[in-house]
Amino acid sequence: MDRRTITAADLKNYRPTDTRVLICEFLGTLVLVFFAVGAAVLSGAYLGTLGISLTFGFVLLVVAYAIGPISGSHVNPAVTLGMLLARRMELRAAIEYWVAQFLGAIVGAALLLLVSEQVPGFHRHGAFGTNGYGTRSAVGINIFGAFVTELILTFLVVFVMLAVTQKIAVVGFDGLAIGLSLAVVNLIGIPLTGTGVNPARSLAPALFAGSPALTQVWLFLVAPLVGAAVAALVYQATHPAMAAAKAARAAAVDAESAARTKEGDA
Repeated sequence: MDRRTITAADLKNYRPTDTRVLICEFLGTLVLVFFAVGAAVLSGAYLGTLGISLTFGFVLLVVAYAIGPISGSHVNPAVTLGMLLARRMELRAAIEYWVAQFLGAIVGAALLLLVSEQVPGFHRHGAFGTNGYGTRSAVGINIFGAFVTELILTFLVVFVMLAVTQKIAVVGFDGLAIGLSLAVVNLIGIPLTGTGVNPARSLAPALFAGSPALTQVWLFLVAPLVGAAVAALVYQATHPAMAAAKAARAAAVDAESAARTKEGDA
């Protein structure tokens, strides 16, 4: 594949040999975890909720413009699920995105741990930028409240991503809206759950923080995926013409691909 912007049509015919998009998703998620979660782990006392929220937003904004034209800058399994349910990519591509995202997040968390352990007095057990509810929430939110919070916050992030991107790629001012949406949900979510809204971002630090972070991480895997599914459904309802046009283009691509395969067999 040549060095050009990847469109929804490209991802409908996505093949494992298109490794540059996976490398971008790996690097993008790594950067998000290392810098944004790192702001909470290493600089939280100095930045506060506002500073951490802006860091998440700015990092995603930078990543969106850096890799958005290549992979779409999902860097979040929930966003990829939303794209899949909105019929902008096929299952095989989504699975490969998920693998790249989780691996990138784990490597990012490992690098963050490496740096953090050079700081005197650093303790990672049960903390390390992880998400939580109950006694692990700054305001003591219960499990139901945490689930609803994560669902709603992820809904906004995924809905904005679906609404502002006309294609898979992030172009023009798309990145600005995407980055701001993450900053906004962090402003609301940090006191409640620590703001997950990204299964890869939530799981990776928990792997190094141990229990009790690992005992609660399931919620921050499930709730964002539910929120993404709801966002995809609402998007289909609020942007029917746009969704129909994308579905028609996808069907045309499938028909063209089938025709080429038939010609090749002949």
